[in-house]
Amino acid sequence: MEKLDARIRNHDREIEKMCNFHHQGFVDAITELLKVRADAEKLMGQVSDTNRRLQDAGREVTAQTEEVIRCRVQQRNMATTVEKLQLCIPVLEMYSKLKEQLESKRYYSALKTMEQLENIYIPRVSKYRFCQIMAETLPKLREEIKDISMSDLKDFLESIRKHSDKIGETAMRQAQQHRTFNSTVQKQDTLSCAKPLNGRAPLHHNGLSPEEEEMDEEVLTAQDLVDFSPVYRCLHIYTVLGDRETFENYYRKQRKKQARLVLQPQSNMHETVEGYRKYFNQIVGFFVVEDHILHATQGLVTRAFTDELWNMALSKIIAVLRTHSSYCSDPDLVLELKNLIVIFADTLQGYGFPVNRLFDLLFEVRDQYNETLLKKWALVFRDIFEQDNYSPIPVENEEEYKAVVSRFPFHDAEIEKQQFPKKLPMSQSVPQIYSQVKEFIYASLKFSESLHRSSTEIDDMLRKSTNLLLTRTLSSCLQNLIKKPHIGLTELVQIIINTTHLEHACKYLEDFITNITNVSPETVHTTRLYGLSTFKDARHAAEGEIYTKLNQKIDEFIQLADYEWGMSESDGRASGYLMDLINFLRSTFQVFTHLPNNNNDHAAMSGKVAQTACMSACKHLATSLMQMLLDTELKQISMGAIQQFNLDVIQCELFASSEPVPGFQGDTLQLAFIDLRQLLDLFMVWDWSTYLADYGQPTSKYLRVNPSTALALLEKLLF
Repeated sequence: MEKLDARIRNHDREIEKMCNFHHQGFVDAITELLKVRADAEKLMGQVSDTNRRLQDAGREVTAQTEEVIRCRVQQRNMATTVEKLQLCIPVLEMYSKLKEQLESKRYYSALKTMEQLENIYIPRVSKYRFCQIMAETLPKLREEIKDISMSDLKDFLESIRKHSDKIGETAMRQAQQHRTFNSTVQKQDTLSCAKPLNGRAPLHHNGLSPEEEEMDEEVLTAQDLVDFSPVYRCLHIYTVLGDRETFENYYRKQRKKQARLVLQPQSNMHETVEGYRKYFNQIVGFFVVEDHILHATQGLVTRAFTDELWNMALSKIIAVLRTHSSYCSDPDLVLELKNLIVIFADTLQGYGFPVNRLFDLLFEVRDQYNETLLKKWALVFRDIFEQDNYSPIPVENEEEYKAVVSRFPFHDAEIEKQQFPKKLPMSQSVPQIYSQVKEFIYASLKFSESLHRSSTEIDDMLRKSTNLLLTRTLSSCLQNLIKKPHIGLTELVQIIINTTHLEHACKYLEDFITNITNVSPETVHTTRLYGLSTFKDARHAAEGEIYTKLNQKIDEFIQLADYEWGMSESDGRASGYLMDLINFLRSTFQVFTHLPNNNNDHAAMSGKVAQTACMSACKHLATSLMQMLLDTELKQISMGAIQQFNLDVIQCELFASSEPVPGFQGDTLQLAFIDLRQLLDLFMVWDWSTYLADYGQPTSKYLRVNPSTALALLEKLLF
């Protein structure tokens, strides 16, 4: 503390020394300040005056400076606004572009624009309210685009449904032209092989005439007839929107519905070929569109989908054609249907669709075609038979003879040696029938064209159809002709001669088919014509009808018999009905033997028929007379009636012995009356002792008299 106090005292002395040292200066400074105060006041006045003047002078500058500041702020705000507007303008421009695209229906581009707006432009200015409104509007626009594109798709589906007919017609015409072109080229190749080069006709550079080229160039395609852009546009739109599967399912569902509508035929389709043509055109048009969609789009329709549609359609088409073709009675219409089916199949085969089942169906249609041909030719044959006079063909000169021979393969050396005028053995119907059979073969061949079948198969088809014509149609017509009541015995004999010539002509028909198909008849499995059996059956039927008609005529005469069974003695002459019957038989067999048989075959044939007919007539007459005697309703017979009956039998025996038909050996014809003769002799002579003694002996005089027959007649005499 003492040291501290000492220290403090030392400092106090130093302070005093310093104050004493500076005191004079302080006094001098105060004095100076007092002197300066007046100057300071003067200076203050001057400064205030200067400040006032400066303030007055700077007030305008300040105003101008504030204006500059305000302008600077505005300028900065404008720069900011421009900068922000430059960010907003692309958004507005894109939105305006979007509106234009929507108005011009460029929906795919509009969707792309929306995508850019959402991902690029709107995020840059998302804080602005108008951008928020835009962002809220875009989903609604997408839905509108979906609805509009779907509406366009529906319009497109309706359009192709209406244009399917025209598209199919175009496609089938192109396929037909292509096939015609190929056929022309093949024929030209054949001609070029058969002719020298300098003998070939000038051809166009592509094998078609200029007119055909021009027509081919004018053929429209499916793209020319239908605008497919709605499908592409709608597909792209739904793809962009991520809803492609919905679109694909809708499109396929609608097309399936349209397929079912297309496959539904009109009820009267079978009446005209145009009905079938329209049906095929619509189906072809449908599948041409589907094929175009398949190749022009990726996955909208698949090959599996089109195959499924085609298989469904093919089953329906086959069922429809089976049903409607069965109603067709006109062979020309069936042939037109076949040609349409071939073109239809070729067209769709060109688009990659399997059509084997259609060609299999054509075999069924071929059977239907053959049936209609058979019905048509049945009428033709019937007309020919009705118009025939059933007499040999007269030829006055060489020209007429050649005209007949050119239509029918007739060759006879004996007739050729004869002088004109002369007669050919067959009637006019024979060459007509032969010509019509050839026409039938040509008509049947028309169906076999373009079926992609081998010559052997075509040959087999022609032979089978010709066999049906001969064995069914012609045979039936002949059988009906033979059974007709107005056909007499002479006509029946002429029919027999006609069938013989037609039978001989069958080998020429086989050669005719061979020349058409170029298939050798020696080929394995070659079908033979059954005309031989057909004409033999007809000939046998005609012969049987001759015998039947003769027997019926005999029965008619027998019904005229009017015996007086109780007469005491005979009239001394044969009954009138029997003489009329014998005269009828004699004249009939004279007609048989005087038929113009110009060769040995015909003479032998007619002679055999006459002999058989004569024998049949005599047997039937003898049987009828025997039945008359033994009739159970006849209760009593006088001896005079038996004598009268014997006179009638004698006339029958005289007729038989007069050889009404040449060619009988000995008394063959008289044997027909042997039963009657022995029975009558037994009663006329009353030789019962001999009958009973020799009964059962092979040398018995009354070997053919049955005991029951003799007893029945004896009972009638006794009572």
